[in-house]
Amino acid sequence: MQVFVETERLALRRFMEADVDHLFALHNDPDVMRSLNGGRPTPHEETEREYQERFRVDGYWAAVEKATGAFLGWFAFHPTQGRDLDEVELGYRLMRSAWGKGYATEGSRALIRKGFTELGVRRVWAQTMAVNLASRRVMEKAGLAYVRTLRLEWEAPLPGAGHGEVEYALTKADWEWRQAAVRGRPRTSTSDSALEPTATGAGEATSPNTTNRAAR
Repeated sequence: MQVFVETERLALRRFMEADVDHLFALHNDPDVMRSLNGGRPTPHEETEREYQERFRVDGYWAAVEKATGAFLGWFAFHPTQGRDLDEVELGYRLMRSAWGKGYATEGSRALIRKGFTELGVRRVWAQTMAVNLASRRVMEKAGLAYVRTLRLEWEAPLPGAGHGEVEYALTKADWEWRQAAVRGRPRTSTSDSALEPTATGAGEATSPNTTNRAAR
């Protein structure tokens, strides 16, 4: 098992052939996919094709629970076409049984740390539907801050798409400042707004998953 990063509870490893059935189950849970494709079923052939073309390559990692070995979902951490190579997109998609346990935040923080300390990453960004409050909370807890709202056009827009998609981001400089503050070093910034999590309004809980265009 080739592990990319570990946390207290998680191991993010390369995908294996045996994960195809796990992906099929994940991508056929209507609650997981509601804010991604409207909750429509995904044929097994499509899952197999996605595995071959996407999940076998670097940048996508299967998330397993270290204590049990259970498949929990996946994380993405890779450069995005049209952006600088040192600017990576963060994504995550977890089984419904893994929601509400802090796994998305835990995995995201570990990837961000590895990116900034080992991989030469300068900026991490993520995107989700504006109405997906659960995913937005994960981004905020991982240290990302709101950047902008995008108004995109879709052939078959999903419920809530009219509110747009939101982008969150965190730079290495801001992350390092935050780490120094945690260690008690003197602060040099006069503003905490870029680093402190922003409050989200009350609303219906939604899937804690990013849009992650490449895997929508």
